[in-house]
Amino acid sequence: MTKFIRAIALGAACLVSGSAFGQQYPNKPVKIIIPFPAGGVTDLAGRLIAQKLSERLGQQFYIENIGGAGGNLGMAQVARAPSDGYTVLLSSSSVTVNPSLYNKMAFDVEKDLIPVTKAGGSPNSWLVNPDFPAKNMKDLVELFKKEPGKYSVGSPGAGTTPSLSIEQLKYDLKVNFVTVPFVGGGPMTQSLLGGHVPISCGAIGNSVALIKEGKIRALGITDKKRLETLPDIPTLDEMGIKDQEAETITGVFVPAGTPKEIVNLLQKQISAIVKSADIKPKLLEMGVVPEGDSPESFAAYVKADIAKWKRVIEQSNIPKI
Repeated sequence: MTKFIRAIALGAACLVSGSAFGQQYPNKPVKIIIPFPAGGVTDLAGRLIAQKLSERLGQQFYIENIGGAGGNLGMAQVARAPSDGYTVLLSSSSVTVNPSLYNKMAFDVEKDLIPVTKAGGSPNSWLVNPDFPAKNMKDLVELFKKEPGKYSVGSPGAGTTPSLSIEQLKYDLKVNFVTVPFVGGGPMTQSLLGGHVPISCGAIGNSVALIKEGKIRALGITDKKRLETLPDIPTLDEMGIKDQEAETITGVFVPAGTPKEIVNLLQKQISAIVKSADIKPKLLEMGVVPEGDSPESFAAYVKADIAKWKRVIEQSNIPKI
């Protein structure tokens, strides 16, 4: 109730002050919560964006990493924060996966958070050790079908979009293999490099440098079009493996009730930042494709993505946490 009253007060203030409201924000430091430990792609992209927001808007935008419960702890903290634009969430696709993966959450994504923009997205990639015999994704599927249950595929952890991409491929193509969940993309990649689990599915952002160095081989990405930085990697769609599109987003949200002027200001600034000549190449090198869509477009994306992952989780009988 307190948050509701505060939102009404902010809305009234906005009506009184008109366009001046947007000009007054921000007048103090802004906290960006990333609901994961430091060092991942979401964190690295967030720090680039925060630095540029600070430069463009004249106030410090600083990162606070709050890990735990698959991102739920940090996301819940933003959902409970004042609706004044001074607490911002920058999250991965946990924000759209967790509603169907967890039995209980302390907030409702669609009711307690306002989508600002999808700053970018990193498609998932099917990867193999260079010594593995499959030369493309169709070869890999044939191996799965020829010897059901023989092969193991690593994922960066249960509930991540790569792990759900694995389950979706299993279900859609009726193939059988063993899924090996790791605690993060780092351990999964080390196992892949060593050939211990020679196949994996992970966000392409964690593997760009290793692919370019030839230390691992990418068989395909789960996107409709190829990446600018890795143009030789085909999409699953163009290889005839349809409806496998999936990505790990870098999404920006604010608490429900945040004035539209602030939402629009943040969207406009972040969209300009991720498309700028100095930041866009850095994001692409991380495997993050810049976007910066409108709040309305991103809200529709969030709604559709929640429904998509709910369907995958239910059809694959993935147990809730």
